[in-house]
Amino acid sequence: MDLTADEARRLILRAQGFLGAGGRKGGPAGMLRRLGAVQLDTISVLARSHELVAYARLGAVGRPAVEQAYWSGSAFEYWCHAACILPVEHWPVYAFRRRAYRERKFRWHEVPATVGDILDRVRRDGPLTTGDIGGAKKGGPWWDWSDSKISIEFLLDVGDVVCTRRVGWRRVYDLAERAIPAELREIDLTDEECVTRLTAIAGRSLAVATRADLVDYTRVRDKHAAMLDDALLSGASGLVPVTVAGWPAARKGGPNAWADPEALALGEARGRHRTTLLSPFDSLIWERARAERVFGMTHRLEAYVPKEKRVHGYFAMPVLHGGKLIARVDPAREGATLVAKRVTLEPGVKKLDAVEEALREAATWVGCTGLRIEEIR
Repeated sequence: MDLTADEARRLILRAQGFLGAGGRKGGPAGMLRRLGAVQLDTISVLARSHELVAYARLGAVGRPAVEQAYWSGSAFEYWCHAACILPVEHWPVYAFRRRAYRERKFRWHEVPATVGDILDRVRRDGPLTTGDIGGAKKGGPWWDWSDSKISIEFLLDVGDVVCTRRVGWRRVYDLAERAIPAELREIDLTDEECVTRLTAIAGRSLAVATRADLVDYTRVRDKHAAMLDDALLSGASGLVPVTVAGWPAARKGGPNAWADPEALALGEARGRHRTTLLSPFDSLIWERARAERVFGMTHRLEAYVPKEKRVHGYFAMPVLHGGKLIARVDPAREGATLVAKRVTLEPGVKKLDAVEEALREAATWVGCTGLRIEEIR
């Protein structure tokens, strides 16, 4: 099947909840199931990134309602594209990753011999934070973790414990046997079955994706990446090959993308587009090559770039309007005023009206009563 780049873009926007009414069904919990993964990050400017993802699709939904949907027992935190909130029904799908961590017996650190003691502590006293079990690090650089921190993170990686919520951005850990329903823990999938199902989840969320997009979503490597390829080529993933005009050609010829057949069956994507600010960690744009291919915007998070070298700002947020990315805004808050420290308009965009609309709506959502734009480029 052949798609124009514009058709692919609209299918992606619909699947991601930005086009048409379907993206609002079920509120934050429904949104999480459709996206399959919502990335977490420590940076908070207007709000935490996982809150911004819900806001971008649902509008001024109450922030407590978002947190409740994420942490009410219907979701858990684990490694997908990055550290993500995931629907609890996806627990069996990540067994391949839990097994891989257990086989390696380390991640960033060697696992201390006291790991069993930490598991016993959670079993006896949980749910617990790192503060409860002995602190997060020894006092040096961020990676200089204490033995208790290393142990609890390894237990999370291998699935003995689960992050059930965050308090003050600290993970709260509990036993998987207490946090995950027994019927999900009892499902035993092979690595191939896990990767096949995860590829299907990624395909539904992305609607139209290259192999690289699917690998980026799932973060599979080596033998697991080969399993993803097998799932695509055999048809086991349920995704179908398509050719998107203007997208890079496949390395070995043939179709250059894969599509969710349900998205294709819905036909042309129509409806009202959201005008909104996007978190840089939003799944619509979290992969730079995909964002450039689909929207023509090369976007880089500059939070870790020296201030004097930043082009768009510390936490520049792309502005989505009419299904296109029209600008970037670097926001901040001063009391009850939302400050746009820098607004960078995309080439060809002449008016600021849609950007101001997005900023005023966001200001209301976070409880600001004023708006100030300091610089326009």
